[in-house]
Formats: sequence, structure tokens, C-alpha cells
Amino acid sequence: MPAKSDLPEDLITRAGQLPCFTAPGHVEVLGGGKTNHNLLVHDCDRRFVVRFGTDIPEHGILRWNELAVSRAAERAGIAPAIHHAEPGLLVMEFVDARPISPEDRQNPGMIDKLAMLVRRVHHDVMRELEGPVLCFWVFHIIDDYVRLLRDRGSRHRPLLSGLLNDARRLEKALGPTEVVLGHNDLLPGNILIGPGRIWLIDWEYAGFGSPLFDIGGLASNNDFSVAEEQTLLEAYYDRPLDDELWRKYSAMKCASLLRETLWSMVSEITSSIDFDYGAYTAQYHSAYQAAYQSFKTL
Repeated sequence: MPAKSDLPEDLITRAGQLPCFTAPGHVEVLGGGKTNHNLLVHDCDRRFVVRFGTDIPEHGILRWNELAVSRAAERAGIAPAIHHAEPGLLVMEFVDARPISPEDRQNPGMIDKLAMLVRRVHHDVMRELEGPVLCFWVFHIIDDYVRLLRDRGSRHRPLLSGLLNDARRLEKALGPTEVVLGHNDLLPGNILIGPGRIWLIDWEYAGFGSPLFDIGGLASNNDFSVAEEQTLLEAYYDRPLDDELWRKYSAMKCASLLRETLWSMVSEITSSIDFDYGAYTAQYHSAYQAAYQSFKTL
């Protein structure tokens, strides 16, 4: 987590003085970061994004892991090229792209493209990995968040026992799972639509886990309809959807929403980033409750 003294004004100066740039010019702060500060640097006729962020142990974010997977994703052709890295910061080539929107999903074949993109993460990026990489098991993460929230006296403590019981039921419903490398943070801002291609950025939560976490996270974070969810699953698995897969997927979709809710609860009391975590918690807790009620009917 950035230190409280690490204000954007300080970072602008630091970004412009990095040795990886030839003749840095205009530097501007980019919005949207909930665990880091992002800046855009113009260097001659090129542009770069500088991400300032140190380890955040309470969220399982270790920057060596982010760098390793970012480089693998670059080699797989999914993520922007890494220009420079040093402790506490990462410099990537700026790509001419924008976050995915609900309107993009109306384009013919877009859901199929997103399914294939997730498959490329799970298989192509995994094959490009070098060295050790973290595990991302959502049910362990949920347990750990609950422990931290109780220990830190979170205002959400009255909810935790019930949410933990829900998690036990969801893990049982999931059952045994294939293990793949996942991105594990498929928010709209991390899926960039560019000319003729789709990029994935922000690999700080990447790690080995169930493929259904990315599929469920993609759908829940981007407000997929039920029909879009079904299309996504059939495209990813290349087979008709059956009741067993739908129940397992629904369990993991709930787990994804629950993890995001608890992530925000933790961030309310640990983060120094200027972001309304309280509103984010309320948004995701409501979405989780709706999804869990649907899951219980299956």
C-alpha cells in the first residue's frame, strides 16, 4: 500500500526522473487505481504508464508476482510490454485502448472473444511463466479476510459469521476443480478494447486457482445477463451447458462477489488511497446477496 506521504504530486516528480526515459515531458495522473497510483508519461514520441505500488500483504499482493505474470502475459500477447521495473513501481507501454463497456458486448461474437481471452490467460500465459507464482484460492482468501476484519474491529463484524457459513456452502458446491493460472481481477477497467484486439492489464492478483473464478468474476463484475453468462460458459468449455456446470459456476460467481465485498471491507480500514470503499462495499454486498439467493434455488 502506498505510504500516506506518497501523494500524486510527489509521484509526478519521481515518474519524470526515472532512468528508463530518454526525454520525459508531460506527466499526468490517471484515475481509477484502488491499490496503486497510475501516471501517464510522454517520452519523445512514445507514452508509458507508470504504476506506483508496494506489496499489500493483507490482499495477497506481492509485486514480484505481479511482475512475473505481467511479463508472461506480455510474451503471450495479452498484456502491454514491460518497459522498466524496480521495487515499488512498474513501467508499461501505453496502449491505445479503452475499458470495455456494456455496449461492446452487443457486438456480434464479443462474448466468444472474451471467453477465448480467458482461455488464453489460463493456458497461453501459464505456459509463458518463469519461476514461482502465487496461489489464488478464493476460499482461503475469504477466511483470511474474515480473520483480519475481526482482529481489526471492522464495523462489518456482525455480518462475518453468516458470510463465512455461506462460503463453506459455496466451496462444497464447487467441489474438485481444474487448476489454471488466473487473472483474478476482471473488472471493466482491466479489460481494454483496442483496434482489432483486447488487452488485459493489472495482474497483481494473478495466481493459480479455479478457471471458474475468472469466468464468474468476468460475468459479475461486468453485469452479464443470464443469457450472456450461458454463452460465455459454452464458449469457454466448447460444449453445451449442463446443470452441474451451471451450479458450480454459480457457486464460484457468488464466491467472487463475496471476495470483492470482503476486499472492500478490509480496504476501508487499511488503504490510504482516496477512494470511497464504503460505497464500494455496499454495492458488492448487495450484488452478492442477490447472487447468493439465486444460487440457493439451484
